[in-house]
Amino acid sequence: MWRWVGALIGASIAAFVLAGCSGGATPLPPVHADADASRSEREKQAFVEALKPRRAGRPVIAVLALNEGTEMTDLLLPHAVLRRADVADVRIVAPRSGRVSLYPALAIDGAQDFAGFDRQNPSGADYVIVPAMITDDDPAVSAWLKQQAARGARVIGVCSGALVVGRAGLLDGRRFAGHWYDRGTLPKRHPGATYVPHQRYVVDRGVATTTGITASVPTMLALVEAIGGPEKAKAVATELGVPSWSPEHDSTPFYLDAGRRADFLLNKAAFWRNERRSIEVRNGSDDIALALVADAWSRSGRASVEAVSDSGPVTLRSGLVLMAQPSSSGKAPPLPLSATLKPVQQLDRTLCEIGARHGMARRNWVMLEMEYPGPVSGCPS
Repeated sequence: MWRWVGALIGASIAAFVLAGCSGGATPLPPVHADADASRSEREKQAFVEALKPRRAGRPVIAVLALNEGTEMTDLLLPHAVLRRADVADVRIVAPRSGRVSLYPALAIDGAQDFAGFDRQNPSGADYVIVPAMITDDDPAVSAWLKQQAARGARVIGVCSGALVVGRAGLLDGRRFAGHWYDRGTLPKRHPGATYVPHQRYVVDRGVATTTGITASVPTMLALVEAIGGPEKAKAVATELGVPSWSPEHDSTPFYLDAGRRADFLLNKAAFWRNERRSIEVRNGSDDIALALVADAWSRSGRASVEAVSDSGPVTLRSGLVLMAQPSSSGKAPPLPLSATLKPVQQLDRTLCEIGARHGMARRNWVMLEMEYPGPVSGCPS
């Protein structure tokens, strides 16, 4: 058994080291505040103008998914923000109808398959949101995404969803953002494309991309502004606890050095330290708070997170069906969701809890993976 365990750990470490050599391991030059603020405002206006509806009527937005594995926060946050704004018809669309497994935790049900979506929308979607996926070159996903773009859909690759967008041939010759870890991979795959640092989201000729996981909320708020106007975006932002949806972003802290790489490897090697943790969900639970808490704890490397409910599957606030285990299935300690905190503030509290339980290095690693600049304030002393 231990020979097998050792081989598994060794393979995981080797894969990470090799991936890191081609990933975002190099720090970027520091951002210049004045120039960045001016550029960010231009980028925001360019994004809003580029993504204003082109067709009459209520827009149709497809949030693309791979049934076998789609990044949880990349999918749940855009879907929830857009449903809360109520400015478009929003659907989860996947190669097969039904269940979508999410990573690093949870699962949903109710995705529409490509064929069904195409029958209902022969002219295609107005927008396609592309999360990160467990494999970025699924043939069915690439073909459908390319088809939707050819029919006029504007495409938004969230986080490492930029890899999926690239596989469909939609980054070639364009400016792009992306999760910091991919900024070495994407230019090698697409030599004619140009990486744009220090911007939360970038748009170029109908194809938009974002930085890491937490960029999905400001990006979706900018899309809400494009469709429904600034007052609608402001109202949703206030509800979520987001002070601004500017693309301004300092990419400088997000890279791997030797210390961070060693910390990651030690963390993965100590997989036996993981504990099961549960989040109790019910009908009407907030998708955004749930996703941020589950994602942060899962990325701490110290917890595997499951949703539990006495009633089985539940319908989240956005209308999405979340799969849940019976509360009696185990005695996993609960992770609290506060009814008094706004969704994005819930992430700050969760990071405080991770730091208090597992140390600041672990909290900082989670922020690095999520490409979250903070703030983390108000932690108990």
